[in-house]
Amino acid sequence: MIQTLEWTDKGVRFIDQTKLPMEEVYVTCTTHEQVADVIRNMVVRGAPAIGVAAAMGIALGVNNSKAESSGELKRDLDQICDLIGQTRPTAVNLFWAIRRMQEKFERIRIRPLPQIKQDLMEEAQRMHAEDIAANQDMGRHGATLMPSRGGVLTHCNAGALATAGYGTALGVIRAAVEQGKKIHVYADETRPFLQGSRLTAWELMKDGIPTTVISDNMAGAMMQQGKIGAIVVGADRIAANGDVANKIGTYTVAILAKEHAIPFYVAAPISTVDLACPDGSRIPIEQRNPREMTHIGGKQVVPDGVEVENPAFDVTPAKYVAAIITEKGVARAPYEDSLRRLAGLEAEVHP
Repeated sequence: MIQTLEWTDKGVRFIDQTKLPMEEVYVTCTTHEQVADVIRNMVVRGAPAIGVAAAMGIALGVNNSKAESSGELKRDLDQICDLIGQTRPTAVNLFWAIRRMQEKFERIRIRPLPQIKQDLMEEAQRMHAEDIAANQDMGRHGATLMPSRGGVLTHCNAGALATAGYGTALGVIRAAVEQGKKIHVYADETRPFLQGSRLTAWELMKDGIPTTVISDNMAGAMMQQGKIGAIVVGADRIAANGDVANKIGTYTVAILAKEHAIPFYVAAPISTVDLACPDGSRIPIEQRNPREMTHIGGKQVVPDGVEVENPAFDVTPAKYVAAIITEKGVARAPYEDSLRRLAGLEAEVHP
């Protein structure tokens, strides 16, 4: 299994996703500031992986703290969480992980300082293991929705590299293949960061799953030609009503899927569902460096002086989503009810 990130005796070790697929390079962070940079600069990316990375970064920062009392350690913890919380605003798993580590601290703050540090490190490692298990459960739930044979389209990378391991959307595909389904993956290249052509294709080739990379503007033609039987993508945040924020271009794919009567599925852990966010209009959309648009492989491809927009995500309205696959089961419309039930909450009562 691909080791996206792991806790080691030397620090938190990440595979550098900015170097893939041409180089398989690993970086080890020894401070929480370095972990924040790794998240911000997309050395690690994907909402679940960002969440686990945040937890490990917090544990690393607390472990390095020179605090001599619980109160001083709480002050350091707050500063660490503030810094890490500024890295990627759209990925709700980041803030979920921060809250979980803060809540863990509050439960154990009366313990001796070495024990607090040990407990927080173990909590981060527990989140790592839980994410892998959740992805495997998600895969089993989602595999039943995949066609027995034929093409499945995915956009961006929602695989082992976007998680602690196995993957969300690619976890569904992996599980379907493990069940004997004959799937051929069509991977959108996913401009401007090319997560599909660089990362998804690399992962699936390692697994021996047949894969064809297409440019983003080919997806409609592939659907029109009958080459796509289903679409499955990941998510960085899902609102309470089922609106989904995912990599820019996902909205376009969802509309095309609707036009061609192809089911459009979203695979994400319950931690990606933000029940406090009523709909997609409330999801903050990260704006990234224009250079990602103006340069490819370090070479400038856009004239100087041209204005550039580079939102990292778009929002797909729930009406285009056939189902949301989680580790707890499959949610279908009305999502206001089904997502709450899967999250372990009572469904809302409608008059």
